[in-house]
Amino acid sequence: MKTDIQIAQEAKLEHIRDVAAHAGIVEDELEFYGKYKAKLSVGLWDRIKDREDGKLVLVTAINPTPAGEGKTTTSIGLAQAMAKLGKNAMLALREPSLGPCFGIKGGAAGGGYAQVVPMEDLNLHFTGDFHAITSANNLLAAMLDNHIQQGNSLGIDPRQVVWKRCLDMNDRVLRNIVVGLGNKLDGMVREDHFVITVASEIMAILCLADDLADLKSRLGRIIVAYNFDGEPITADDLKATGAMAALLKDAVKPNMIQTLEHTPALVHGGPFANIAHGCNSVRATKMALKLSDITITEAGFGADLGAEKFFDIKCRMAGLRPDAVVLVATVRALKYNGGVAKADLAQENLDALAKGIVNLEKHIENIQKYGVSVIVTLNSFMTDTEAENEFIRRFCEERGCEFALSEVWEKGGEGGIALAEKVLDTLENKKSDFHTLYADGLSVKEKIETVAKEIYGAGGVVYEPSAEKQIARIEALGFGTFPVCMAKNQYSLSDDAQKLGRPEGFDIHIREVYVSSGAGFVVVLTGAIMTMPGLPKVPAANGIDVTDDGKITGLF
Repeated sequence: MKTDIQIAQEAKLEHIRDVAAHAGIVEDELEFYGKYKAKLSVGLWDRIKDREDGKLVLVTAINPTPAGEGKTTTSIGLAQAMAKLGKNAMLALREPSLGPCFGIKGGAAGGGYAQVVPMEDLNLHFTGDFHAITSANNLLAAMLDNHIQQGNSLGIDPRQVVWKRCLDMNDRVLRNIVVGLGNKLDGMVREDHFVITVASEIMAILCLADDLADLKSRLGRIIVAYNFDGEPITADDLKATGAMAALLKDAVKPNMIQTLEHTPALVHGGPFANIAHGCNSVRATKMALKLSDITITEAGFGADLGAEKFFDIKCRMAGLRPDAVVLVATVRALKYNGGVAKADLAQENLDALAKGIVNLEKHIENIQKYGVSVIVTLNSFMTDTEAENEFIRRFCEERGCEFALSEVWEKGGEGGIALAEKVLDTLENKKSDFHTLYADGLSVKEKIETVAKEIYGAGGVVYEPSAEKQIARIEALGFGTFPVCMAKNQYSLSDDAQKLGRPEGFDIHIREVYVSSGAGFVVVLTGAIMTMPGLPKVPAANGIDVTDDGKITGLF
């Protein structure tokens, strides 16, 4: 059996200008990065911005497991299937982070015959967006420490510096560090921290900004520290905004590539959904809606994380209204939630399936709370049995959901036609009544508790004393109207990764709360979630290499 990278490397790609031409984009509206990648110009947006939007379809999933779910693969295969049915469809996806590529998860280009290409470029450096975000983040950190060193005219309290440096790599030893060691010229000694680039507020800002002017306004509002009187110090106060924007002027433009079947894909921005808001950029999504009749986007990890933030943060801020949701599950993952060991998932086990399917049930209920119709799709594996598939089909249809089997990994767009037909039927015959879960006017605690109880199934919320104080300061500063961005482990509906299935009545533990004032949301850290991941015992990097003629191997 061929690997994903072998399939991608054997594919015959179209020049990106030809892919763009299928979407009605002329060459002068492209900024080329070689033959197969391009950024979309501001001029293109000015030309299309008054067009009517197409339909918006979100692809999300049950909680991820070691068995894998295939959310991005399904998104890509669905777009390819739509094209086979003669529909004008476009993808709007996130860019992969180097951290998972070299860590445990792997890349994010899809899989099998449902991939976006060139996959090696996408998974490694792509068009440099993440490097620009990292540089802008660390420029702000450098200017902050330099200001303290050069006299500290703003009265910054070194004990209340909240801005962290970042790196697009899993590097656990950088989570908590000490800077300024050495002599007096090396800066003030203080504790500092790193987050992975995808968790940087600048990543969130780039993904939520409408245009360059909005980007600059949001960058300027970033709170980097507090002074000795407890007042916030911003990037504007440090006069860092213009230089950061200069580093990001190209990164803010959406990127276009193609699927294996030449369907256009806008891939832009890449926040993780377990520690950030988990959606691709607003600019890319809005462009896709103007350029196509059907835009297919995805949000990270399970629906309790990515979909909730897509609805309550991205749609709220950008005025987006999703028309349908595809919820991805696998027989293997549902059996895993039912207590089956990973090594035994290939064996038919209807009892375990019945036990684990409650995880799918909770996600269906959650999405229905937003007023959007759900289509459940099973990402098919060769070991799945007819009895298992039929059990899940009946379960979904009894709960008012459409159901379709997806075979896109093996068959590409052809394997997604059944799903595409269900999605089209939903778009044509079921009107979306989308609404967010909570109102802006609720307190920060009320928003946290609404998500914890309504989406996770928690019985209560427990706050660390420090988190209580942080919430009080956030509201005193006037940020209480912001939505909440919950940072939680992805493997369970709870904040305990070991609680599989559908846990109920548990407490969610809140250990830290801080405001991302430029992004426009309040970040809530739950349980033991880390904003700088670590590498596993055997990282994926061990198996990645490049041949003497420059061909990358082992990326998948």
